[in-house]
Amino acid sequence: MTQPGDIATPEVQGAKPFLAHLEDLRWTLIGCFAALAGGMAVAVPLTPGIMAWLERPLRIVTDNPGQFLRSLEVAGAFTVSLKIALWAGLLFSSPLIVLLVGAFVFPGLKAGEKKVVLGTGGFAIALFVAGVLFGYVFTLPAALKIMFGLHGWLGIRPEWTVTSYVTFSIQLLIGFGLVFELPAFLLALGKLGLVSSHRLRALRRHAIVAILIVAAALTPPDVFSQLLMALPLVGLYELCIWMMRMDERRKARSAPEAGPGVK
Repeated sequence: MTQPGDIATPEVQGAKPFLAHLEDLRWTLIGCFAALAGGMAVAVPLTPGIMAWLERPLRIVTDNPGQFLRSLEVAGAFTVSLKIALWAGLLFSSPLIVLLVGAFVFPGLKAGEKKVVLGTGGFAIALFVAGVLFGYVFTLPAALKIMFGLHGWLGIRPEWTVTSYVTFSIQLLIGFGLVFELPAFLLALGKLGLVSSHRLRALRRHAIVAILIVAAALTPPDVFSQLLMALPLVGLYELCIWMMRMDERRKARSAPEAGPGVK
C-alpha cells in the first residue's frame, strides 16, 4: 500500500501541472498579441515618416523617388500602411514580447542556461540593429541601382507599385537583421558547450556554402547583393571562432585555479 510520503506531488516538488503550463502559455500569447497591438497603435501615426525613410535609398538612382512609385490598387495605400504598421509595431513591441516569452520560458531553464540567454540577449539586439542598418545603407541602394540598370539595359521604363517596393525593402532589411543574429546564436551554443571553435573551423566550408544559399534566398537575384550579405556573414562566422577560442583559452587558464581536486 502506498504511503502518502512515498510519491511526491507536483505541489511538493514545486512543479506546475501540465494544465497550469497551458494556462500560462495562453496568457503569454494574449500578452504578446496585446503588446503587438499596442506597438502597431504607436506605429500608425509614424507610418508616413517610415515610408519616407524607406524611399530615401531611391535617391541613389533618382532625385525624385516618388515618381517611380505608383499605387495601382484601390486599397493600395491601406495595404502599404498596414504592412508598415505591422512590422514597425512588431519592432516597437519586441522588447515587451521578449520579456513575456522570457517570463514563460525562464522557470524551465537551468541556472547556466539563464546566464547564457541573459548574456547574449543584448548582443543579439545590437546585431539585429546592425544588420538592418547595414542592409539599409549598403545593400538596398545597391540592389535598387542594379534593378534600375537592368530596366535600362532592356529598354524598359522603371515604374513600380508602392506595394511591391515596400515589400521588397522590408523583406531585405528584416532578412539582414535576422541573419546577423548568427554570432549570437553560435556564441550561445558555445557557452552551453554544444559547439567549440575547433568544430566551427572544421565546418567552415559547409558554413560558407550555407551562407551563400541563405544570401541567395534573402536578397535580390543578383550576385552583388548576395555578396553584400554573404561576406559580412563569413566575417561574423570567423569572429565567432575567434571569440569562442578566446573564451576556451580563458576557461583553460582558470581551470587549475579551481582547486587541487579539479582535473
